[in-house]
Amino acid sequence: MYSSIFGGIVLDPMMMMIPIDDHMVHRGHGVFDTAIIFNGFLYELDAHLERFQRSASLAKISPPFSGSAFRSILIQLTEKSKCKNGTLRYWLSAGSGNFSLSPSDCPTPALYAIVIKHDMSQWKEGVKVITSSIPMKTPLFATMKNVNYLPNVLAQMEAEEKGAFASIWVDDEGYIAEGPNMNVAFVNQDTELVIPKFDKILAGCTENRLLELAPKLVEQGRLKAVKTAHISVEEAKAAAEMMFVGSSLPVAPIIMWDDKPIGNGKVGKLTLALSDLLWNDMAAGPETHRIRVTYE
Repeated sequence: MYSSIFGGIVLDPMMMMIPIDDHMVHRGHGVFDTAIIFNGFLYELDAHLERFQRSASLAKISPPFSGSAFRSILIQLTEKSKCKNGTLRYWLSAGSGNFSLSPSDCPTPALYAIVIKHDMSQWKEGVKVITSSIPMKTPLFATMKNVNYLPNVLAQMEAEEKGAFASIWVDDEGYIAEGPNMNVAFVNQDTELVIPKFDKILAGCTENRLLELAPKLVEQGRLKAVKTAHISVEEAKAAAEMMFVGSSLPVAPIIMWDDKPIGNGKVGKLTLALSDLLWNDMAAGPETHRIRVTYE
């Protein structure tokens, strides 16, 4: 773990703590992001850091030092962890110093980061989802990756209580939004990849990368088009294929929604082809998207 309060990296789990008077803990005033560590490379770190900085600006928190310095710390932390497969998670808090509503008495914002080891494997099995009854966040908070995740937690719990993998949010205009901590994508009956617009939801770094990679399937004649659009529930449930897209997946096929099948109720070939694009990119993509970690 890295902590700007300690001013360094600690390897002892007993030291991996955040002060209870941290404004992120008792007021939820903080932002965060996550990058994948895959086969000794940090995947899409710069895209996640760009979003992290944008979230910090919206949350009115100024980092205690430059983004390039924090980027360097994150790479060093990954090196020290010796973890070659897992997640790198990091937070920016308004800081510690009091239990007030305002952070005005907090001397300085705080940065934290931690490496969590786990192995990833490509999803081959389909999952079931439900439509969430939990109100989704307003656009300001949905487009900012902040630590206020109670709606997300309740939406996930609701899905699990109903025997589903996760839930789907629908916005107040009846358009498909996102899952509790992942984006969604569809292949419609015209073999077009359609992704919900990011105007009211978090712009997923993995889904943005998929938008860059998916035209390869258009070139191969397997997809007709790749686009972002507002998608009604009726259009979504009539799709040929559906999937979750997110950093830790990166693609999970969805075969059942509210107890009704998506398409033929089986994992779609185009879903797996899109998944292959991301997995190949993680394993052997350009250096602009993969940072090699030098382990001691």
